[in-house]
Amino acid sequence: MALQQLDNRAARRLFMDRHALIESPTGSAKGAELLELITRLGFVQLDSINTVARAHDMILYSRRPSYRAQNLKQLYEGDRALFEHWTHDAAVIPMQFYPQWHLRFKRDAARLKSRYRNWHRDNYEAQFDTVLQHIRDHGAVGSSDVGKDEKKGSGGWWDWHPSKTALEYLWRSGALTVVGRKGFQKQYDLTERVIEEHLCPGVSPFDEAKTLDTLCSGALDRLGFATSREIAAFWDTVSTTEARDWCKTQLEQGNLEEVDVAHTDGKLRRAFARPGTVESAQDIGPAPGRMRVLSPFDPALRDRKRAERLFGFHYRIEVFVPAPKRIYGYYVFPLFEGERMVGRIDMKAQRDADLLQVTAVWPERSVIWSPGRIRKLESELQRVARFAGLSEVVFADGWLREPV
Repeated sequence: MALQQLDNRAARRLFMDRHALIESPTGSAKGAELLELITRLGFVQLDSINTVARAHDMILYSRRPSYRAQNLKQLYEGDRALFEHWTHDAAVIPMQFYPQWHLRFKRDAARLKSRYRNWHRDNYEAQFDTVLQHIRDHGAVGSSDVGKDEKKGSGGWWDWHPSKTALEYLWRSGALTVVGRKGFQKQYDLTERVIEEHLCPGVSPFDEAKTLDTLCSGALDRLGFATSREIAAFWDTVSTTEARDWCKTQLEQGNLEEVDVAHTDGKLRRAFARPGTVESAQDIGPAPGRMRVLSPFDPALRDRKRAERLFGFHYRIEVFVPAPKRIYGYYVFPLFEGERMVGRIDMKAQRDADLLQVTAVWPERSVIWSPGRIRKLESELQRVARFAGLSEVVFADGWLREPV
């Protein structure tokens, strides 16, 4: 029997809906409403680069323009409604998922012990007791508060002294919790002083099978449709084999079905979805036509290959690409209009001059930059400038480039 097909337009809309991009970007962006948005996304990646605003702030702003950075800080550091840990990178995660992170603590404890040794983090394990006692005596600390007499290597920012390595290991394995950041430096405290006692590792019961089910189910719900590999990659805790076994079991129980998803090149790709997904996707209406600047780390773009299949948009961040080899620029933002990726923009906050400097915009090959589209961009950049605390937007000469 032929499988149901999810056409490309319906697939885009479903994916956008799960990533809070299908509706008009309005509404409250603090307190319970902000927590609801982050829960819908699953997590928000943290990043230190502040070309215009930090990635986590841009992610939330693009969905709720009323959002401001202090709203996330309050939810995270004040209300303790979020915790910080690792998915595919550092992220803030709704506290409701904390019980599932016991599996991550366990796996990171085993994985990082050997990895840190391979990175020549010598003697970091010998600092565990010293670091923990220092925190008991003095409260939350940053990496600069410990190991002051220890030698740091010359391998770059990743070449930590032993006590810094101990802090990271104890955080990743659950003994410590990051309670916030000062100047983007993590502040670590004892988990039992931060997390409710019944949720702490070693206190609450840990059911690995239930955890795997919750993580796989949560990943699929936030993706709309997915392969087992995409389900595994979402939280980056579940292995591909575990996700494959989960999909097989759920399929046998009638909780999932296989569908063929059409991509921009016309090819079909097999995926798993909840029963009725194809029908419900047809009922999702069009996205608003306004233009949005997305963070390079936006969850809709995190899986670069998936984004390219769905939207025909090839993107990579060139921060780590040597300048002479960059195609676009150091930190270039994707431009999203309606249901299409329409280009990318190189811009930077010039805070001393109180302006947002636009260096270049590269349209996608299939997109004509009409006067109306340029006005949409100008309107969005005015909103971005206000969000970043800047008064003016300035375009460099020759800013509208030819497609690459």
